[in-house]
Amino acid sequence: MSSNDNKEDDVCFRRAMADVRPLRQSGRIEPEPAKTPPRAFQQELDDRETLASLLDLDAVDEPETGEELQWLKPGCAPRTMRRLRRGYYSIADTVDLHHMTVETARQVLLDFIERSVERRHGCVRIVHGKGLRSRDLPQLKVMTNRVLFRHPRVVAYASCRPVDGGTGATLALLKAPKGLRK
Repeated sequence: MSSNDNKEDDVCFRRAMADVRPLRQSGRIEPEPAKTPPRAFQQELDDRETLASLLDLDAVDEPETGEELQWLKPGCAPRTMRRLRRGYYSIADTVDLHHMTVETARQVLLDFIERSVERRHGCVRIVHGKGLRSRDLPQLKVMTNRVLFRHPRVVAYASCRPVDGGTGATLALLKAPKGLRK
């Protein structure tokens, strides 16, 4: 635009506004923008973090009911147990002890562990059930706990995550003998 165009626009605007009178100022209230209320950003962040931790399905600190089995060989790193409980290790093999007598299940479990060690399986699952039909204690579960605790090749064991069988199954980490290591 040239300066002549600006002058013409200015003259045209003044002619159009010639009979316009300004409003009186008395009694007029100038609007003030609304102030945003203060927010507690840190509290919101803390609340979100708390909610996320409560919804974390892989949490190690699950509520214990007294039915969980867990043991870590002395001298092993505590993170081994955390990893085992979180399902970090892939399950190489599974044995199901349901509907067996305690004596039969004990022998099957010992054979299964030995076979798993020979095959270099690092993590195995033992399904023993929760003992809901047992009169007193869950017999197969108690026997599994004893066998795993005493076996020299078991490094750690823990009840499974709910998706893998919950307290009706146990994961065991096995250590191969020195002659069988890669």
